[in-house]
Amino acid sequence: MQLKKVTEVLKSEPSIIEIQVKGWVRSFRSNRFIALNDGSTIKNLQCVIDFEKFDEALLRRINVGAAISVTGILTESEGQGQAVEIQVNKIEILGDAHPDDVKLTILSPKRHALETLREQAHLRMRTNTFGAITRVRSALAFAVHKYFNERGFYYINTPIITGSDAEGAGEMFRVTTLDAVNPPKNEDGTVNYNEDFFGKETNLTVSGQLEAETFAMALGQVYTFGPTFRAENSNTSRHLAEFWMIEPEVAFNDLAANMDLAEDFIKYVIRYAVENCKDDLEFLEQRLVQEDKAKPEAERSPMALSEKLQFVLENNFKRVSYTEAIDILKNSKPNKKKKFNYLIEEWGADLQSEHERFLVEKHFKCPVILFDYPAKIKAFYMRLNDDGKTVRAMDILFPGIGEIVGGSQREERFEVLKQKIADMGIDEEELWWYLDIRKFGSAVHSGFGLGFERLVLFVTGMTNIRDVIAYPRTPLNAEF
Repeated sequence: MQLKKVTEVLKSEPSIIEIQVKGWVRSFRSNRFIALNDGSTIKNLQCVIDFEKFDEALLRRINVGAAISVTGILTESEGQGQAVEIQVNKIEILGDAHPDDVKLTILSPKRHALETLREQAHLRMRTNTFGAITRVRSALAFAVHKYFNERGFYYINTPIITGSDAEGAGEMFRVTTLDAVNPPKNEDGTVNYNEDFFGKETNLTVSGQLEAETFAMALGQVYTFGPTFRAENSNTSRHLAEFWMIEPEVAFNDLAANMDLAEDFIKYVIRYAVENCKDDLEFLEQRLVQEDKAKPEAERSPMALSEKLQFVLENNFKRVSYTEAIDILKNSKPNKKKKFNYLIEEWGADLQSEHERFLVEKHFKCPVILFDYPAKIKAFYMRLNDDGKTVRAMDILFPGIGEIVGGSQREERFEVLKQKIADMGIDEEELWWYLDIRKFGSAVHSGFGLGFERLVLFVTGMTNIRDVIAYPRTPLNAEF
């Protein structure tokens, strides 16, 4: 007998051939109607039973959350809400769910707050919201690989454990096998890392970019897609300590080509989700509408989710220099009326989320690419412009998110890079190999990093980044 997925069954025509479906009970009404879901779609399959033909003890075990197998004939549905339903001939309980236990969990039918769902993260993917988010996330991940594969990029894997800090910010998680309480010490009292596993101080990576550059200068165009880690004590709705990054690196691309690639890539993966996740996105849009009803009008989404996604697909991203952005912010009403938490007073200020969102949501009202940032607020590897004070950096800002992409043209000149490393107080010995590739056919090259969870956040319309990754890692939280 053929085992079928719910999504496949719902698209099928009625037939006299018996089929089998396995899944979890979402509801059981009137001792007759089972709503069955197997995770393949947000929609449930209605399974109709004649309770007089089944043992009462068996029927008592058909509880919300139970795993069951049903066998029967697919017929045209007589009720509203579905085109087809299964007339059940056989039921097998594969795994019980006790009603008293279910009442204490998020599996109970009532609506739950997102914070409650996070506390039961091991079960929340069984809910409609997180089933939809997970399927959309999966589709976006597939689209990432599809996009680069179709364009001749090579997928590479860069180290998770590293001895170098790609961002130079020092916000890294240490990796060690030394005794945490009594580590071996040098004569001057410092930790003796010679006795550590790697014989040196090592950390979890903040980016695969530096290693990806070495591949780009050999294979032309490559990308990484893997986990990265930031020990940044930011307990906000936009930050995670562990997240996934997509990082392409392309030889011979300048900053303009890098911006073109990033915009084209983002539009491609969003379009893929829009075309392949219609049911889930429709559900998430309705969820957002309901959530907005409880908010003050000023805090509600200005566009429906589908409109917002189409807006990004149909409009060019606005390209604005950092200098122009500073002038806009300086003269903006929130800045003049001191409504910003961080007032913009002079050129050189590091833009905060509130500034980025003002530019995107209030001023330009479209995604924005900012470029040519002050060298002092950007990483050492970004190419210095001829003015000596700005670098060929670019950030892409999205409504509701702020920065979604950070990238740059990389500094390809050996002496300039060497000086920048020294100026920023970075140990040259740790980056000898990175400098070394500038001695062997160095050329213009560029790349960017896109935080995958921020992309998922935007596409799903969720408002907290902790709700688009299965088990969020945040300050003081490593549960599950």
